[in-house]
Amino acid sequence: MKHTNTILDVRGIKVGHVEDADALTGCTVIMCETGAVAGVDVRGSAPGTRETDLLHPYNLVEQVHAIVLTGGSAFGLDAAAGVMKYLEEHGFGLDTGFARVPIVPAACLYDLSIGKPNVRPDQQMGYAAASKASSEQLEQGTVGAGCGAVVGKLCGFSRGMKSGIGSASRILPGGLVVSAIVAVNAVGEVRNPSTGEVLAGARDDENRIVPILSCMLGDHAAPFPGTNTTIGVIACNARLTKAQANKVAQMSHNGLARTIYPIHTMHDGDTMFALATGEVAASVDLVGTLAADVLAEAVVQAVRQASAAGGLPAHADLFAQ
Repeated sequence: MKHTNTILDVRGIKVGHVEDADALTGCTVIMCETGAVAGVDVRGSAPGTRETDLLHPYNLVEQVHAIVLTGGSAFGLDAAAGVMKYLEEHGFGLDTGFARVPIVPAACLYDLSIGKPNVRPDQQMGYAAASKASSEQLEQGTVGAGCGAVVGKLCGFSRGMKSGIGSASRILPGGLVVSAIVAVNAVGEVRNPSTGEVLAGARDDENRIVPILSCMLGDHAAPFPGTNTTIGVIACNARLTKAQANKVAQMSHNGLARTIYPIHTMHDGDTMFALATGEVAASVDLVGTLAADVLAEAVVQAVRQASAAGGLPAHADLFAQ
């Protein structure tokens, strides 16, 4: 099996990005057209989501056909309707006897503070992202839902740093594949979980990164609630029930806790989905443990692969490569 170290290592998964580089917003579609068992776990206190209730184990629908990660705050959730249209046109969806209804949960992040706040992902952009979805190559950084992502905003938006979208995967000898894709738009800073080094965060006048806790303890005005959020998807080829997929989504948040400080604040709407394609038997504890590992790696990739935009520098601008 070819190892791309991305979510594309899970067979049956496709990803499509579309972004508006001028408006600095975009959306990312994770496609599993023939269906995958799904779960979700929302930890942030200001989430913007669509179709998450149906992922609870006690509800009817067992599988989804795509998940949308989008910018544009709650306006951007409209992109999911475009993905539904694409899937319906291609014959994918829940067979209700009268029509096929594609199941497309979504989560949004707030990027209206960068670029053009009156331009948001819409049905047309969602349809385009679904049309571009591929299993061959995955671009990372300032693309798709990561186009307008910024971190380190507790000292003020203008002191933050550009972030983006990142991915990582792990393949075990027995064939289990666990992967993650994440758009990192946190109010906090991003740290290397191996060294504790701050990779992106709040800056001073000399472009030096300052401890994020000093912003919280100082006189800086707090950001408006709900103007941040880290959103992502864990995908694996394990055979999981809906309850187990929800548990994997829950355990994956440990990866955010290792890399983003602070996380799950009143200003974030952190949401993680989990997809299971059902190819191999695996312990839910093993899958959840690996989910946290690959999510942490994906967060690091999101900031390392980002490029400067909107007047904000990226990791590559402040650190020698």
